[in-house]
Amino acid sequence: MWWSKADEPCRSVLGPSGRRGHENRNGGLSKPVASGVAWSGVVLCVFLLVFGGCGYKVQPMGRPVGIDIQSLSIPIVESTSSFVGFEGDFTRMIRQEFVSHSSVPLVSREEAQMVLLGRIHTIKTDPLGYSLAVSKDYPVTSSRWLIMRLEAKMVDRRTGKTIWTEKNLEEKASFQVGQDPLVNRHNERRATEEIAGRLAKRIYLKTMERF
Repeated sequence: MWWSKADEPCRSVLGPSGRRGHENRNGGLSKPVASGVAWSGVVLCVFLLVFGGCGYKVQPMGRPVGIDIQSLSIPIVESTSSFVGFEGDFTRMIRQEFVSHSSVPLVSREEAQMVLLGRIHTIKTDPLGYSLAVSKDYPVTSSRWLIMRLEAKMVDRRTGKTIWTEKNLEEKASFQVGQDPLVNRHNERRATEEIAGRLAKRIYLKTMERF
């Protein structure tokens, strides 16, 4: 049978909740579907009111919390370490944290809004374990702690104001000690790199997450 558009029957459609509603002759949704749409709007409004009223807001990805950093410079970290090139390696780790996880551009010190400064003021080792394998008369150190303390701060280059500062960021790592000085040196270097990686993450969090 043929019929005109005005006489076209209602078509069955599914609403947002999965319940079946009907499309009327004017193209609108009947009550089951329309009510689902209305409830979605109510839920959205409640969400915005609750979280907006509590001070929550969407934080852009890769941007610092509670401060606006347009650009950042990270000069070479100063160090008392005797490892050749350690300062450059440590600085590279810090820079890599910001490059990998933030959208703050790293620029030269002369162009930067903020400058991140670091200085390692303490590097020492303490005995961790002992062995009687070398001599039965006295114990010989078989492993040691490597302890590193770092002073770091972020400064507004234009005003000279210190944004945050930490005088004793400390990390430690263990390494094995044997009879071969070259192996001991290698193990100590590996422990130093492990500590530097942890400190780089803490410096990043202190700048971007403020803790």
